[in-house]
Amino acid sequence: MTFATQITVFRILLIPVFIGLAVYYGESVVTGLPNESLRWWTVAVFALAALSDAVDGFIARHFNQASRLGAILDPLADKLMLLSAIITLSFTHWRQHFPLWFPTLVIFRDLASIGGAFLIDHLVGKCEIKAHWTGKVATFAQFGAVLWLMLDLPALLWPTALAGAFTAISGFLNLAAGVRQVKHAG
Repeated sequence: MTFATQITVFRILLIPVFIGLAVYYGESVVTGLPNESLRWWTVAVFALAALSDAVDGFIARHFNQASRLGAILDPLADKLMLLSAIITLSFTHWRQHFPLWFPTLVIFRDLASIGGAFLIDHLVGKCEIKAHWTGKVATFAQFGAVLWLMLDLPALLWPTALAGAFTAISGFLNLAAGVRQVKHAG
């Protein structure tokens, strides 16, 4: 296992730590005595996960450590961390929370993309997945919205709406690419 992939595995292992800290902070908010050190630890773990994503990608590209396992685990780690954060922060008692449409949209887009890839693979024999810039912007915007909420910045609706818009656009583009693959094969 390459060092880059080990960093990705570390990022996956940070997910339950993040969830635990976020839930405990939310419970402290309910008591009326928010434990701000828990909030800052939650932010730090999330930021460490985001930073490790950049580091493992840099190491994989610049030190020839790209691997098939890393190519599978890296986007999986991103999805798991973002989904965990968005769901946890939507349903725990932080001072702010995401509106219900946001986790619903993100979950639906991700499940539809995964299900569509399996369906295309079954129908066509091979699903070609090409990253589109809107998906990268959606991921970046989702990370930003999560940090915005955890830092308790005002006007959470704006970064959430931006992340939601790019999530929806990237989902529609994934759908269109999938339909083209099925039509091209048929």
